[in-house]
Amino acid sequence: MDKYQVIKRPIVSEKSTKLAEQRKYTFEVDRKANKIQIKEAIEAIFNVKVEKVNVVNTKAKAKRVGQYSGFTAAVTKAIVTLQEGHKIDIFTA
Repeated sequence: MDKYQVIKRPIVSEKSTKLAEQRKYTFEVDRKANKIQIKEAIEAIFNVKVEKVNVVNTKAKAKRVGQYSGFTAAVTKAIVTLQEGHKIDIFTA
């Protein structure tokens, strides 16, 4: 799998911004990617050293708007902890 297919986009929220202060960055990743592929992709794309990768699989939730019903997207998020001295500027990446 190509490194640019593994990492879909950074997740920028209030919680992820707070985690970035602790060298932890959150990305939406491909559902089939494993921790090793995520680590290699982050290191290659951003030129940093990754210490740890945590993966969160979220299930699709049923939602309804008026008479229309459907599901939210099932998403896999990766929380990447970088080694001391490395950082990623998410807003320019």
